[in-house]
Amino acid sequence: MQTPPEEYDLVVLGSGEAGKYLAWAQARKGKSAVVIERKYIGGSCPNIACMPSKNIIHSAKIASYFWRSAEFGISKDNTRIDMASVRDRKRKMVDGMIQVHLDNFKASGAELVIGSGRFIGPKTIEVELANGGTRVFRGEDVVISIGSRATIEQMPGLAEGNPLTHIEALDLDHIPGHLLIIGGGYIGLELAQAMRRFGSQVTIVERNSRLAHREDQDVTDMLENIFREEGIGIATNTGITRVEGKSGEWVKLHAKQNGTEIVLEGTHLLIASGRTPNTQGIGLELAGVETTEQGHVKVNERLETTAPGVWAVGDCGGSPHFTHIAFDDFRTVRDNLAGGNRVTTGRQVPFCMFTDPEFARIGLSETEANKRGIGYRLAKIPMLTIYRARTISETQGFLKALIDTESDRILGFTALGASAGEIIAPVQIAMLAGLPYTVLRDAILTHPTIPEGLIPLFSAVPSRSN
Repeated sequence: MQTPPEEYDLVVLGSGEAGKYLAWAQARKGKSAVVIERKYIGGSCPNIACMPSKNIIHSAKIASYFWRSAEFGISKDNTRIDMASVRDRKRKMVDGMIQVHLDNFKASGAELVIGSGRFIGPKTIEVELANGGTRVFRGEDVVISIGSRATIEQMPGLAEGNPLTHIEALDLDHIPGHLLIIGGGYIGLELAQAMRRFGSQVTIVERNSRLAHREDQDVTDMLENIFREEGIGIATNTGITRVEGKSGEWVKLHAKQNGTEIVLEGTHLLIASGRTPNTQGIGLELAGVETTEQGHVKVNERLETTAPGVWAVGDCGGSPHFTHIAFDDFRTVRDNLAGGNRVTTGRQVPFCMFTDPEFARIGLSETEANKRGIGYRLAKIPMLTIYRARTISETQGFLKALIDTESDRILGFTALGASAGEIIAPVQIAMLAGLPYTVLRDAILTHPTIPEGLIPLFSAVPSRSN
């Protein structure tokens, strides 16, 4: 006879960004809330993704200063990278983040259960506890917050080659001799540059014609130039057909590039070619929760699933794969649980790729505007014109903005340069407030700072044609 389920106001499967905040928020209101987490307390961001990768990237940035040290009048004699110490710095940060999360669970009153959960019926989850035994939970509301994982494609020899994903790459205690990276998107580009700066040979293999191929041509051209200047090999228009060897020992990629067969050899292989939602094998069908063709939980604009009282948030629900979007998913469900009608329709999606220089964008790119037939006025300046960039010797890149042809509304903003992830914030706020670009053009901004570059940028906007 099955044990009756433990009844909670809120049951959350997965402790990722949106799920944990929902549990904390509801518990602080006096609701009973429990979070079921298989392994990573707080989700992927603080453990194996955002925070660890930026930690490693910063170490690589410091390493790059050593290689450039003569430029700053500093000797670089006897420079050596100790990857075990790089890894340990990252691990120390992660341990601190985990403690922050444990403290938040304790302070809020939300319960954290470590184990593997799966639905066994509507709004009912059975958990195989990590320390043995099982528990069954039923929630008045249930939130699915189970994230996504690196996609390992079906390809001869790939799985057998034991490739690295970002998880293993961020925990290496040695410098790869020659790292082959399949995928020229966010993860592939960030880790390619970091590993190159630590001393690896690196080759990026991308099936499309350009790196970061969904972005504007000027962005991808400059990224490719920057990477080549750092000695990173790039093979675009290249599809892998077969993999030989094992990552960490010897790897050979058989591929076709523009119809010609080529072979690439290295010591390590990293897969960075997409994400797969973690929705398989957790009994969604028993809960009446449908999924899309891509495997995401099917949700509406309120983040409700096809099952009453069940919600899905973050990567697994098909939201853009950013922690800050998952946090907004939390706010959406929180308000709806309180009787509101908050939706995800039309929300802004800012992003930053933490290459060096950084690449960040908010709103429309030229590619998107042209595809949608939206007219715009273009302003663009090189980072070299920003005096702060000169003082720190970080002059690569540019800023550009798209302005409406009929008004002075900002349609989109792109930054490829130092502190790009910071400089998009004031532009985004102006866009949220519906302010004309002239407000930023005429603002008094501190000298010398990177945001000061917004003044010459918006001063370069062409006049409206009458």
